[in-house]
Amino acid sequence: MKKTYKIEVDCANCANKMEQAAQKTTGVQNATVNFMTQKMTVEFDEGQEPKAVMQDVLKACKKVEPDCEIYL
Repeated sequence: MKKTYKIEVDCANCANKMEQAAQKTTGVQNATVNFMTQKMTVEFDEGQEPKAVMQDVLKACKKVEPDCEIYL
């Protein structure tokens, strides 16, 4: 399953770090962050609950960029 989320991130470098953090999160098969459109696309592993996984993605991203937002 693939979902797209609106995000709020301040710079392209931070967006890249958020993308890497999201990709390392359990339950995420792939993640891409587009700084220009302020969107994150996440592809989930089979059988994963997107809401639960996205809570973990948000925590991982906040470790990298404390003031980032992902609108779930």
